[in-house]
Amino acid sequence: MTFVMNGKMDWLYQRCHRESINQSFFRPGFLIICLGMLLTLVMYPALRTLGFQLHSALTGSYMSGHHSVILINCPNEQAAKDISRAIMERRLAACVNIFPKSYTMYYWKGEIQDATEILLMAKTRTSKIQRLKDFVKSIHPYDVPEILSFPVEDGSLSYMKWIDDAVPDD
Repeated sequence: MTFVMNGKMDWLYQRCHRESINQSFFRPGFLIICLGMLLTLVMYPALRTLGFQLHSALTGSYMSGHHSVILINCPNEQAAKDISRAIMERRLAACVNIFPKSYTMYYWKGEIQDATEILLMAKTRTSKIQRLKDFVKSIHPYDVPEILSFPVEDGSLSYMKWIDDAVPDD
């Protein structure tokens, strides 16, 4: 049995000799493919934005989901204004609408609560949603702030272009 195993190991070693393995990893084609994949991953956000712009320019239509609307409830008008201003100063949204008081009922710690709240509606790029959510959570007075986002399915191309101009893509 040992002789057979040694014979197989010798054959395998000769077949997969270290020099041939090293040479295969450093072939020009392999390096070009690896560099191309790395460049694609690094450039993905810019390429995606460029793709959306080319699609819109060539077809004259809107690419669904490139923009989003985000709803945020605030406990009072001052908190709503402060959060809206902070969002705008960081250019996380092109626009934030502040709606007047609304009556809200919700469950909190097993009981039905009721309150008045101020609703914010922000318009932004979908690529900014995670940063916007993280930022709002960090400054919002609620333990569990209501932050809901919805992709825009369609809209005015000139308005969508304005959002793109107002909110830089990272």
